[in-house]
Formats: sequence, structure tokens, C-alpha cells
Amino acid sequence: MSFVNGNEIFTAARKGHYAVGAFNTNNLEWTRAILKGAQETKTPVLIQVSMGAAKYMGDYKLVKNLVENEMRVMNITVPVIMHLDHGNYEAAKECIEAGYTSVMFDGHDLPFAENLEKTKEIVKLAHAKNISVEAEVGSIGGTEDGIVGLGELADVEEAKKMAATGVDYLACGIGNIHGKYPANWKGLSFDRLKELADAIDTPLVLHGGSGIPKEQVVKAISMGISKVNINTECQLSFAAATRKYIEAGKDQQGKGYDPRKLLADGTQAITDTVEEIIGWLGTPAVK
Repeated sequence: MSFVNGNEIFTAARKGHYAVGAFNTNNLEWTRAILKGAQETKTPVLIQVSMGAAKYMGDYKLVKNLVENEMRVMNITVPVIMHLDHGNYEAAKECIEAGYTSVMFDGHDLPFAENLEKTKEIVKLAHAKNISVEAEVGSIGGTEDGIVGLGELADVEEAKKMAATGVDYLACGIGNIHGKYPANWKGLSFDRLKELADAIDTPLVLHGGSGIPKEQVVKAISMGISKVNINTECQLSFAAATRKYIEAGKDQQGKGYDPRKLLADGTQAITDTVEEIIGWLGTPAVK
């Protein structure tokens, strides 16, 4: 199966009050683990790469080719969206040219007027090639590729103007944070989410999904969140399983040091995490 864009999938999710998982890939193991989780649950999935991870792996084209070829050899039959996560203006244009089927232009750190104009340009370029576009208003807390966000709440009027550009899904700050959540985190602002969902029909995106309590994620989905981004949760499960393997001395048994064995438990842990979170999201199986 070839890549699809996110339009029909996320529009259906918004109408059906469920969400579809957006999982970051960081290497070969991550890619295979995410695809395996989606195939085993028979659900559509969005695989995304950040600018930093793409640089680590090689470049945007290499990441796209890796995911595409793993889909082929693994005989993946569920819909897969290839997405750029938190891309700047140049990265978004590069991924449009590289054949991604979805891109995020993250201009939240720019003056709003500039963010709006550049989003319009990306929408025009992407839609000409049947590529979905995600934009962002209101900073997401934490750090993503060197950009620090304080977790502010998205302005409803700005969100309405951004939705009017024709973006296909919109990330809005509602108190969410990238990475681990601090002990004093106040939780999601459901009041602001309701205001946003009432004001626009565009599918809404919850970034920083790792670490938000299940009940808050489920409630946010019921209110209009259609795409939930997950990265840290998979990193933590991979690290924990790999640590357990080494602390048990398995890397010292036979050829346990072989990376195919050394990384196997961690890779399975990613798949288990993906499948668990898909269950939270209520994503229906593909018929």
C-alpha cells in the first residue's frame, strides 16, 4: 500500500469523536515497531519525523524511503500517512518536494501575522500536490528541536484565522507539554479546548501526548482532538526494556550482544506502547 494524506482520516476522526495516533520515528527499529503496531491493530497510523530525527537518520528523503520500503517488506495493508513534525518553512517545502503526504509548518515562534502568511504559502504549495498541512497556534510547552514553548493557551481568534487558511489539521496549545510532564503540571485546559472546538471544524491536534493521564486524553478526544502525537512514551518504554535486557546480563549470553537481539525487547516495547495508546484513542479498525 502506498502512502495516503491525512484529510479523510482525520476529518472522519473529528466527526466520529475518536483520534488517530501520530508516532515519531527515530530509526529502523522505531519504524518497524510502529508499523507492526498499526498492522496488528488494523488501524491507520501517521508516522512522523522531526527535523532533528531526520538529520540524525540522514535526510527527509531517506526517512520517507525507509518507511515506504518497510511497508513493502512487512506487507503493511493499513493506511499510513508520512508526515513532517514541527517543520520550519524550509523543512516543510523540502518534505513537499520529497514526496511526504503530510507536513507540519510550525510557525508559532514567529509573529502571528508572519506565521499566518507562511502557513498560507505552505498550504498553497502542498495542496497543489494533494498533501495535507498541519499548522500551530499557541505554544506547546517544553522543547522541540531547540524551540522552547511555555505551554500557553491558543487564542481562539487566531485559531479561527489559521483555520481559514485551509489547513487540514490544527495544533492548538491547551496547556500541553513536550517531553515528561512536571509534578506541578496543572493539566489540560478543557475550557479553552471547548472554545476552540466550538469555533472551528478543523480536526485538532494534541501535541505532547506522552504522559497526559488517560482520562484527560480520552476527554480531549471526545471534545474534538483528532490527532494525538506520541514520542516520549515510546522512548521511555524502549529504554526501560533495553535496560532490563542488559541488567539481566542477556547481552553476555551467547550472541546476546548482536544488535538484532540487543534491541529486540526494546523494539517490542515500542509496539506494545503503540498498541496500548491506539486503544486509548478509540481508533476503529480498517474494514
